[in-house]
Amino acid sequence: MNDAMSTHKGHIFSAEGLRKRMVDEREAEARRASGAAEEMKARQKAFAEDFLQHHIGHEERAHIMALVDRAAEEGEFEVMVYSFPSDLCTDGGRAINNTLPNWPDTLQGKAREIYDLFERVGKPLGYRFKAMVVSFPDGMPGDIGFFVSWKPPIDAHGSRKD
Repeated sequence: MNDAMSTHKGHIFSAEGLRKRMVDEREAEARRASGAAEEMKARQKAFAEDFLQHHIGHEERAHIMALVDRAAEEGEFEVMVYSFPSDLCTDGGRAINNTLPNWPDTLQGKAREIYDLFERVGKPLGYRFKAMVVSFPDGMPGDIGFFVSWKPPIDAHGSRKD
């Protein structure tokens, strides 16, 4: 075969044909990436609409309880029970990221419901709750995670009370 030809799956292409195939493959990849980005954007929009317009349902509560149970069975004392994009906080997650005392005031939708549910039910039973930024895409707050803990409290001497 001479240098001006290339093979692909048994076919011989001219250099021009090879360049065209490369361009076609790049364009197809760009279309796939664009389609995936559009699909991701649609999923994010649907999540945000559900997050802001609907209430925490029985299935979500059961899922949270199952996460806590599973973590305890595995010997853990803390588990992330919920996550959501920081953009769904009124301040983009800044109060949570900076552990400001008013961070609960920035919660909306299902996040606020989960926090309020914890305050009513979990806290009186001795559980602890924290929110933190769990990802930083491009150095900015990404997703917020809600964590429930049942670690034994620490006494004045720094020892755990069991």
